[in-house]
Amino acid sequence: QVHLVESGGGLVQAGGSLRLSCAASGGTLSMDAMGWFRQAPGKEREFVAAMSRSGSTNYAESVKGRFTISRDNTKNTVYLQMNSLNPEDTAIYYCAAGTTNYVGRSTFLYNYWGQGTQVTVSS
Repeated sequence: QVHLVESGGGLVQAGGSLRLSCAASGGTLSMDAMGWFRQAPGKEREFVAAMSRSGSTNYAESVKGRFTISRDNTKNTVYLQMNSLNPEDTAIYYCAAGTTNYVGRSTFLYNYWGQGTQVTVSS
């Protein structure tokens, strides 16, 4: 069983930056794609970015050019560098991990989920 723990959320002003981290433990050998989703109040959980173990990436259109996903396979950790944040980025950000290398946008592709970390962007 894979256990994911996110960190790095917080309150930031519009235009600012945050870096989220997600550390995986447990059955990490079964993991391949790791990604980030977010869920704002009253909205469905939406895809943000994902990265395979081999380095393939996928980003939501709304974050392209502002967010960068990276990972350290030796530490079983994935990161999300978020720049030029705006109030629309306010949400709970969830880390996810899947057992295939497909960096798709559907939540059904990911088998494991973290508890989430709050990101709040003030205007």
